[in-house]
Amino acid sequence: MSRSMNFNAGPAALPLEALERARQELTDFGGTGMSILEHSHRGAVYEQVHEEAIALVRELLGVGDAYHVLLLQGGGSHQFAMVPMNLLRPGRRADYVVTGYWGQKAFEEVQTVGAVRAAGPPLSRPARVPRPSELNFDPAAAYVHITSNETIDGCQWREFPATGKVPLVADMASDILTRSIDVSRFGLIYAGAQKNMGPSGVTVVIVRKDLVESARTDIPIILRYSSHAKDNSIYNTPPTLAIYLLRNVLDALKQGGGVAAAEQQCRHKARLLYDAIDARPDFYLCPVDREARSLSNVVFRLPTPALEAEFLATAEERGMFGLKGHRSVGGIRASIYNGVEVAWVNALAAFMTDFHARA
Repeated sequence: MSRSMNFNAGPAALPLEALERARQELTDFGGTGMSILEHSHRGAVYEQVHEEAIALVRELLGVGDAYHVLLLQGGGSHQFAMVPMNLLRPGRRADYVVTGYWGQKAFEEVQTVGAVRAAGPPLSRPARVPRPSELNFDPAAAYVHITSNETIDGCQWREFPATGKVPLVADMASDILTRSIDVSRFGLIYAGAQKNMGPSGVTVVIVRKDLVESARTDIPIILRYSSHAKDNSIYNTPPTLAIYLLRNVLDALKQGGGVAAAEQQCRHKARLLYDAIDARPDFYLCPVDREARSLSNVVFRLPTPALEAEFLATAEERGMFGLKGHRSVGGIRASIYNGVEVAWVNALAAFMTDFHARA
């Protein structure tokens, strides 16, 4: 089978070995005569998969015993509301640093729950992340929220801000498992799986236990982190197929050298594309401050919309898909998550050189 070169922003490319494992196990899981889709979420067969997925998250990211690892539904957008509903008590205020589209979405959502303050400069073009001198954190804030990598705008925090005793909360959907992080610097990390960890349908939440213990209880029970922590993310029926595939992807990552190997490959893939852009600055324009360029989502523009349309059409003819920029900004976007093969990125970089020569 010849695979398409998949640069979609999410749902995104998954490792072939994780998909092939699913194909082999789909109709008869572990000799049980049933698909994993058919097993009870409270039965021993599924629970083993569930526990393995959580254990792999802990192992790959170095998550210590001071944290819960939760497998929830609703995606990152659900966490835009769930985070403040749990952590933002009446009379308190949260600090948000907005660096792009998804940070703005989170900022808008928290306003429906409680008091919030912008703790950084307004959005600007080229896209960038604030310098430390531009950040103004309230030492009494309930938490500080950032988006570690803006999928649409193509900018990424290379160094995370220091927030002192105030818990740092990060939406890491598009760069989790692509680089080593010190989890102990964060109060809470959340990430929809559909970019680097698995399919859509499950969201990983890593949250400090003390924050769960002190969280609000005047919210619906199903929206409390404590409910899901108490029942090991089986408070209600979990998305069992998505968690099974999460297990497969994480295991494939482990077998391939873990996060350290993924980070090395991620940097290599990004360098290939940024070198192709920078070699032709009058033709390919990256609208992101160089120091904040994303290593997961490479965005760029061409001189005219007509050329961009031609670029996309020709790329598809060559088997490259998912390169159209988000509808809110247009342009080109290559998402080069862990599941994107180096050979595909090499092919895209070569195509960029060839397209420029023919334009």
